[in-house]
Amino acid sequence: MDDDEIVRKVAGEILKEMGYDVEFAPDGAEAIRLYKTAMASSHPFDVVIMDLTVPGGMGGKEAIQKFHEVDPEVKAIVSSGHSQDPIMANYREYGFYEVIAKPFSSIELGRIMHKVIVEP
Repeated sequence: MDDDEIVRKVAGEILKEMGYDVEFAPDGAEAIRLYKTAMASSHPFDVVIMDLTVPGGMGGKEAIQKFHEVDPEVKAIVSSGHSQDPIMANYREYGFYEVIAKPFSSIELGRIMHKVIVEP
């Protein structure tokens, strides 16, 4: 989930090349809708990557609480170019499973995804 279409497309292509199935959302409200739909299907999401702030929309900061209402075990990664934000430094206190700062490399994204999906 990212309000920047280019970021969504680039990250999506990287993840697809790694073998992941990908869904896209421009804001938290759409991400939650997609997550609920996936939970009701036979293909729930393993991970959600959320941009911390979405001007004029629901960003990760607001969405993470709603995700936990839907699924207390959600594995959400917070992503932002605002590395000074306290959420980026203390992401677990805010309900996120992991953090990745923008801009990130494909290697870093792959490492974080593996850590979140495979490691306990």
